Amino acid sequence: MSRVVFSMGANLGDREANLTAALEAVRPDLVSEVYETPPWGGDDEQPAYYNIAVIADDPERGPEDWLALGQRLEAEAGRVRDPERPYGPRTLDVDLIAVHDGGEPVRRDEPDLTLPHPLAHLRAFVLVPWFAIDRDAELPGRGRVRDLLRDESIAADARALRRLHPIWSKQYE
Repeated sequence: MSRVVFSMGANLGDREANLTAALEAVRPDLVSEVYETPPWGGDDEQPAYYNIAVIADDPERGPEDWLALGQRLEAEAGRVRDPERPYGPRTLDVDLIAVHDGGEPVRRDEPDLTLPHPLAHLRAFVLVPWFAIDRDAELPGRGRVRDLLRDESIAADARALRRLHPIWSKQYE
């Protein structure tokens, strides 16, 4: 069984519609509420983001398959990557945060795929929604998400997040 934790965000176009379209393709098991968050990474001249955490299981998908799915969803949403603005605005951003295969964390350090996500432990917009749907969440190599949220800089960033509303109510059998 392969389990993925995605962080999804959007700050251009119809943010909620872009996230919902991605969720329909992923068929998730768990989805956080929507959090409105300020831009991260120093590129502050852009609109606020809608961010969610998503957990999905699929025994047929490995890490590379999850990555390909995320990239396809970004392309379908019209995402344009600007090398001058790596943290710039986007119609959809789909980051693989962690993947577990057979209950064990997958680690990768390749040019196209690093697992767990190398910056996840620094991002309140990843950790807060994830913790909301999985109180026992653990970021491989970094520790329990509940403990990461106690870091002063993460806690300060977390206060800037605004929980809005549920986005996903569909159940799959």
